[in-house]
Order: sequence, then structure tokens, then C-alpha cells
Amino acid sequence: MKKKLFAIATLITAALALSACGASSSADTTAADTSAAGTEASAAEGETTIVTVGVVGAYNDHWDVVNELLAPEGIQVELVHFSDYGTPNRALNDGEIDLNSFQHKAFLKNDVETAGYEITDIADTLIAPLSIYNNKDKIQSVDEIKDGDIIAIPSDRTNGGRALKLLEAAGLIVCDPETGSMPTVADITSYNKEIEIIEAESATLANLLPDCAAAVINGGNAFTAGLNPSVDAIFTEDVDPETNPNVADLINVIAARTADKDNETYQKVVEAFHTDEVREAILECYDGAFIPAF
Repeated sequence: MKKKLFAIATLITAALALSACGASSSADTTAADTSAAGTEASAAEGETTIVTVGVVGAYNDHWDVVNELLAPEGIQVELVHFSDYGTPNRALNDGEIDLNSFQHKAFLKNDVETAGYEITDIADTLIAPLSIYNNKDKIQSVDEIKDGDIIAIPSDRTNGGRALKLLEAAGLIVCDPETGSMPTVADITSYNKEIEIIEAESATLANLLPDCAAAVINGGNAFTAGLNPSVDAIFTEDVDPETNPNVADLINVIAARTADKDNETYQKVVEAFHTDEVREAILECYDGAFIPAF
């Protein structure tokens, strides 16, 4: 992987990026409001082609910049908001949306293998490091975690395994090395601290913090909950490809139905996303929660 994916880019057009950091002005809708995918307007001159993109969470300001860049092409992205990670791939596979942008490669691979979806990634977007966030009334550092403390982690297979590897890196547990990058709680071979691990849907983890000593939360859900990884996290995932061999699987993507992966309109969306303007918006808007991966 190119090391530059994870370097902080020099800010070139800050004014445009900063303009994207307010309330989102992208044409947003909820999943319930969305009709069938492929909602292209007619080819008549002057009309707009709508591309529906499924997202999860409140971290979508960079899509405003994408829409500014697509406007001369007569293309507009409409965001379709989902409340959980389980639905956007099913909606994409079933033709309810055109694209989605919420998951990393390992999550997509697991969903395709387990559900038989015919979808594929068409573009790298960003990486959202996992971090351990502490209940500030109970602990101030990883070193203060003690026997009996409760730590919440994501319940889905890929992010749950990723969270356990993070707890292992923090020195709290040891996992069976044979399980690779996706162990389960059953694969914990020893506890350096006799913590209690509970599993919950990713979007709910921040809400569980008052009842836990800490929670492992990804960048997107942390940002949505108002948590800043550079200030509020007590331990963060290593996303350097030279020291973490699993980083390539942790890159978030734009996904399409496999049959549509070469769709000309969708490729124009990708081209607009892969610009300096969007990279800067990602760096400016999210307090370090995301790192551009293109």
C-alpha cells in the first residue's frame, strides 16, 4: 500500500474544505424515503442524474464537496441514511440504492461471503481508526483498567475481531494467534486484566460508556457521538501499513453492485471523490477521526 495514503496532505484549498464543514447541504433522505435505485433523470438536456448513496452516521460533509465537483456533469449524489451496519449492503444488493459508502474492505468481504451479495468495492475512501474511549469518571488511562471492569466492543464479526486485537495491543488480553485479525471472545487465551467484555451494535457503543469503564468505538461512530480521538481516546489503533499488516483490509470503500462496477456515472462519482478538495474536507471536518486513503 502506498504510504502516502496515510500521510496528512498539505492543505491546498482550505477555503473550499472549510465551507464543507457546516451543516450538510447534500440532498439527504432516509432509507424509508428512497425509491428504487437507478433513479437517473431522463437524458433530456439540463436535467440532473441522481445517484443514491447509502451512509451510516453523521459524518458526511465531504459529500457536499463531491456534489460541487459533480454539478458541471449534471450529477447529484443523494445520501440515504441507515441507522445500522446490517442494512446498507442488503439495500444495495436489492437495488434500493445505487452505491453505499460506510464500510471497510474486511466488513464488505465478510458480508459478501455470508449473505451472498453480488456487490464489490469500486473506490477507496478513508480509514477510520478504532480507539478505546474511557469513562472519565472511572479511569483516565489504559493502565487504570482493573479486574472486573466492563469494556464494550462492536458485535459484528469483523469490527469485533478488530476491537479484540486492539485490546490485545493495549496489553489487556491475549488472543489465539491462529485466529489472525478476526478473533472472537472465545479465542481469548488469557486475560492480563480480568475484564468483562460485552458486545453491542457499533452505533450504540458511545451510549454505553456511562455503564462501562471503556468502549472500543470506530472513528465514524465516535465522531457522531461528539468524541474526538485526539483528545478523548486513551488508546488508538495502529494504521501504519509498515507495522500493522491488516491495514489494507481496514480501508473504507464505495461499493456498487458487481454488475454496475463500471457504470460511467458511478465512475464520475469516484473521480470527484478522489480529488484534493475532498481529501482536504476529510482532514478539516472530522477532528482526526478519519484519514484519507486515496
